[in-house]
Amino acid sequence: MKVTVHDGVASIARNDWNALARDEYPFLQHEFLQLAEETGCVSAQHGWSPRHLTVSEGGKLRAAMPLYEKSHSWGEFVFDWAWANAYEQAGLSYYPKLISAVPFTPAPCPKLLLRDPDDSEAAAGLLQGAITLAAETDCSSFHVLFPSAADLPHLEAAGMLIRKDCQFHWHNKGYTSFDAFLATFTSAKRKKARRDRRRVQEGGIKFRRIRGKDIDADTWSVVYRLICRTFMIRGSMPYYNELFFRGLSEQLPDGILIILAEIGSTPVAAAVFFESDTHLYGRYWGSDGHYDSLHFETCYYQGIDYCIDSGKQVFEPGTQGEHKISRGFSPVPTWSAHWLAHPQFSSAIEEYLGEEGKHVDRYMDAIDSRTPYKEPVDDS
Repeated sequence: MKVTVHDGVASIARNDWNALARDEYPFLQHEFLQLAEETGCVSAQHGWSPRHLTVSEGGKLRAAMPLYEKSHSWGEFVFDWAWANAYEQAGLSYYPKLISAVPFTPAPCPKLLLRDPDDSEAAAGLLQGAITLAAETDCSSFHVLFPSAADLPHLEAAGMLIRKDCQFHWHNKGYTSFDAFLATFTSAKRKKARRDRRRVQEGGIKFRRIRGKDIDADTWSVVYRLICRTFMIRGSMPYYNELFFRGLSEQLPDGILIILAEIGSTPVAAAVFFESDTHLYGRYWGSDGHYDSLHFETCYYQGIDYCIDSGKQVFEPGTQGEHKISRGFSPVPTWSAHWLAHPQFSSAIEEYLGEEGKHVDRYMDAIDSRTPYKEPVDDS
């Protein structure tokens, strides 16, 4: 096997990469990652230096891994700020570090892209290649963020520390309509959801779904302005720029959806989603002001409506947010894996992760008892 480090995904043939990435994940596609680099959203200037790994044999790509050298921890959604502070207090440098992730996209998906899913040798080659690269470039650590469940045995075999967290996902139980979905709620929760939706309707707000190539430059300008306003209220700017989103409409037209909220012909809010045949992924939201229940309607109820209409099985609206529970989302485990070069810090973090994992288990059990369904929903 030959392990190669690439300073940009463009140096890897698109067809070869996409043959390893699964269609279920539009943000794993070569087009997505290359757009992020070409538009400057992912670059050394912004603290994301591409270091993608490939494993080849006989000139044929056998495995690949999205990989970046980071000079900070922004845009990752697996929080290690306390670890960085501990390093600094000890007089050590936590940055740079290596992470395998899709930038700014906290959606569980494979990070070990294997031609043969059972190819443990190629998986080990990728992981050892990343650890070797970390050592050679004086990186403090190597992290795999939001791996798939299928990645976990390979990560554990490589001796990486496994960290558990959770998100809230919606699962389609064969609902024929939104009303059929609400019929599974308790009476009180059903009334609350209908009240949320009624408030938006009483505000005179209507919704349009716009997909792929139907999203023109003018629409993106409007949507991006709304997103920027909401980000700026929180003191930041969107990680992805308008040029990136325009490129997605052209290069991955089947992978992107906008739900636009309008009063008359005036857009007042928008939500941006990624999609596959089976999954919907909520990503960005923006509005021009406060409207009662509009965030819940645009980002959650409209997404559920779309999944029911299009037959999608899972809706992942993003990280955090216990408010999703009362809207029909259930807790599911998510994972990350970590290798730290410093043995004492590695031991301390291993002990911490064991206690943290127990807390996550208790939290998920407690949250699961608060779902709005008449009977507990088993999403296993």
